[in-house]
Amino acid sequence: MIASWRISALADRHRAMGSNLEDWSGMGTAWTYDKDQKAEYEAIRTKAGVMDVSGLKKVQIIGPHAQYVIDKATTRNVEKLKPGRSTYATMLNDQGKFVDDCVIYRMGPHSFMVVHGSGAGHEQLTMYAAGRNVALLFDDDLHDISLQGPVAVDFLEKHVPGIRDVVYFSHIQTTLFGKPVMISRTGYTGERGYEIFCRRSDAPEIWDTIVGQGAEMGIIPTRFTTLDWLRAESYLLFFPYDNSEMYPFEDQGPGDTLWELGLEFTVSPGKTGFRGAEEHYRLQGKERFKIYGVKLEGTTPAPEGAPLLKDGKPVGVVTIGMYSELNGHNVGIARMPVDCAVDGTEFTVEIDGAPVAAVAHSMPFYDVDKKRRTAKG
Repeated sequence: MIASWRISALADRHRAMGSNLEDWSGMGTAWTYDKDQKAEYEAIRTKAGVMDVSGLKKVQIIGPHAQYVIDKATTRNVEKLKPGRSTYATMLNDQGKFVDDCVIYRMGPHSFMVVHGSGAGHEQLTMYAAGRNVALLFDDDLHDISLQGPVAVDFLEKHVPGIRDVVYFSHIQTTLFGKPVMISRTGYTGERGYEIFCRRSDAPEIWDTIVGQGAEMGIIPTRFTTLDWLRAESYLLFFPYDNSEMYPFEDQGPGDTLWELGLEFTVSPGKTGFRGAEEHYRLQGKERFKIYGVKLEGTTPAPEGAPLLKDGKPVGVVTIGMYSELNGHNVGIARMPVDCAVDGTEFTVEIDGAPVAAVAHSMPFYDVDKKRRTAKG
């Protein structure tokens, strides 16, 4: 394993379940456990799973110019974002190409938290904070325990009054098991779920209590890579694993546009002035490829990077695939030519040297109307 420079307070829990802790974004992360991954996937879809996602980077941005930094660095207009609410956003470079995504939490008039993955988010925020009346804190003491699945709210309501009133992309400051926490109605699974932000010193007790008390409700610990099964059918991209940083163009450097990734919705209507804005708008209609779904025959999922062929010729790549016995489909996210990104386009996917029939299919494959993750009450 690459030497990690960030350490989860839950590392010993993961090792006890058989994980060697693979490096992700500088933190040793539970890629594997000594148990059935299918059970973890099905728990999140039918009951709930608890996962350590502390490898996400948390940046506190505080001061009179905090909103300026957010406005320049991200695609969202946060002027109307109320304290207690959050929004999903992206960040671009000067060429209008994607460099990171994030969730922006508004904590108060001059206070935000930006949570991002392994891209250049921290560097981008730091660049716009230079010389401004604002303080940035990379808060690695803050841990993030994700409780995802339909019974997550049933478990939390035993301990957190009013949790059912917390709507999608909102958060509350409260206590859990006597510890101060922020609970956010967010997640990365396509299910109703919550992220519990807590102090490093409290993370082991909170984790152990959820695992212990939640067992009778079917809540189980879940490895980080089970997210791949969930995101493939819920249309959730994961930088850089769906991007040209992983699948480079032959004659161009890395970088994909929001139009190519299907993330143009992250730009607030009419917003200008953010980094890469002019190029972003100029590049509309100039897509070199599209991210789109594929449905495969059979029950063998496409491995990461499986060639996508049309009429026997390579035209793209499946970036992530999964087979769900629970939902009865074999699906994947793919990079493909723009003119192929139409439902019903026929392909073959090469798996272990053998062609498997597939067709293009719009995403998400699961909970198409997104009613589960946004459910109220």
